[in-house]
Amino acid sequence: MGDRKRVILKLSGEALAGADHSGYDDSLIADIARQVREISENGVEAGIVIGGGNYWRGRSNDSIDRTKADQIGMLATVMNCIYVSEIFRTEGIMTAILTPFECGSMTKLFSKDRANKYFSKGMVVFFAGGTGHPYFSTDTGIVLRAIELDADAILLAKAIDGVYDSDPKLNPAAKKYDSLPIQQVVEQRLGVIDMTASVMCMENKMPLMVFGLNEPNSIVNAMTGKFNGTIVTV
Repeated sequence: MGDRKRVILKLSGEALAGADHSGYDDSLIADIARQVREISENGVEAGIVIGGGNYWRGRSNDSIDRTKADQIGMLATVMNCIYVSEIFRTEGIMTAILTPFECGSMTKLFSKDRANKYFSKGMVVFFAGGTGHPYFSTDTGIVLRAIELDADAILLAKAIDGVYDSDPKLNPAAKKYDSLPIQQVVEQRLGVIDMTASVMCMENKMPLMVFGLNEPNSIVNAMTGKFNGTIVTV
């Protein structure tokens, strides 16, 4: 895995919030920035997608129209990307934020050409706002961007340290996979990413690297052959 040259990193909003489950854990985000800077200095182009769960879990509220709930979620991801981008800048990293819809002067409108231009300048590119459409998650958003931009892999930094055959919180005997094919993820509905995103990975041969965000140096390890999460092969 040490030969990856372009990756898209998915961070969950809840993970960024740390132990408080809302807001931000600045020291955690600064450590993520340090790791991303290290892989960038070693020639890896890094894009980042962030969920909105530290602000909004709209699907738990049945009284709100699904389209409106998803729009709130999209805006939550924009807020997260603006915040995290600023922390990255304090760590000396050039950043840009792209969205699939206009956000005034706060972000730029996504296009493949614009993203590639920013990558060529050594910038870390944040992809906010999901796909811009309701009924699609940030999982689908990251897979779409990874495919469009010919990424070598998607890095999924999660609260759990890999893919298991059952929920390790509920089953102490749950077995962790070192690797498994994306077909198995789809057939067994293992929930690594949502079903739409899983099928897109399978059809477009986009591998996933799933690991624990809280593990020390986990992002750098994923890029330097010291990976001990789960590789989802295609």
